[in-house]
Amino acid sequence: MNSVSCTVFGLIACVMALAPMDSAAAGKVRVKEIARIGGVRENPLVGYGLVFGLSGSGDSVRNRATVQSIANALKNFGVNVDGVDVAGRNVAAVIVTGKLPAFAEPGQQIDIQVASSGDARSLNGGTLMLTPMMGPDGNLYATAQGSLSVNGYLFDGVAASVRKNHPTVGRIPSGGTIEQASPMRLSGDGRSLTVLLNEADFTNANRIAEAIRAELPGASVSAEHAGKVVVRYPRTPTNLVSEVARLENLVVDPQRKARVVVNERTGTIVAGGDVRLGQVSVSHGNLSVEIRTDYAVSQPEGLLIAPGPGVSSVVVPRTRIRAGEPDVSLVSIPEGATVAELVAALQTINLGTRDVIAVLQSIKAAGALDGELLIQ
Repeated sequence: MNSVSCTVFGLIACVMALAPMDSAAAGKVRVKEIARIGGVRENPLVGYGLVFGLSGSGDSVRNRATVQSIANALKNFGVNVDGVDVAGRNVAAVIVTGKLPAFAEPGQQIDIQVASSGDARSLNGGTLMLTPMMGPDGNLYATAQGSLSVNGYLFDGVAASVRKNHPTVGRIPSGGTIEQASPMRLSGDGRSLTVLLNEADFTNANRIAEAIRAELPGASVSAEHAGKVVVRYPRTPTNLVSEVARLENLVVDPQRKARVVVNERTGTIVAGGDVRLGQVSVSHGNLSVEIRTDYAVSQPEGLLIAPGPGVSSVVVPRTRIRAGEPDVSLVSIPEGATVAELVAALQTINLGTRDVIAVLQSIKAAGALDGELLIQ
């Protein structure tokens, strides 16, 4: 088995060793770790701007939107130019995105991301011009500007180029400034609060409701469905912030789903400690087939001395096929074994991570995997 496979197997074993063997022993967590208060959310912001100062790697004149944007931007400074006079590649049109935090106030700074919208080759070294950023309702909530940080580069010549990562995407830490307070507020009528689970689960919703009832005996608490718990107070709370903090810091014992996550692109396998296997036998064998074709030229005698009509050289393919199949290995897993024990058993027969993924898929199809298998 190669070193890469060993590393991945070791990672799986470490994750499984640290994971609890029983969901009841998973440990209690605060409500704020698995749920949020209704109305507390981020909002997306977007804007269209220009990045100046590029060293010949900006948009070309073929991008008419960029040419028009440059002319319009210069008019704001009293410079009247026609679009045909803009021919430099030191400017690029970009889309600017960011997130408006809940309860954001004017003057607060946020990180923003910048992505080229034209045919620019690189944004490295550029500076974003002042750009308004709008919310989903079309109102202005922030402005952005600053020097770009690009995690990549592009150097090209006449017949060759060198590129690292994506030089047409960058970010500006603290490059956005909030200009208008977030319109979001806590959901409810002032006498109620809503707790929304990050992942809907009937058991966890019921346990959160029980914990709130024990903490607030005078309140009416109901789990309306798997992802929502409503708390109704007998009278309007005098300090809503303290009530929200009180709910967020309640401790519950969540029930976690038995889940195995497999990434076929990277060969990564992550399994929870409560994933169990039914009794199963795994047989795995690899068939290798090698097909090799050589081409030889058949040269008729006398062709070079006295060529005639209908006489020519012929290319003759010669194919050789070789098949090999190693002995089939058999692994038996007792009922109740974990994925870590399965991986350790498969390691003894020198299976790579790709083969382990195929085995897990087959075990799930056979109904011997007591959990959810997610393929990414």
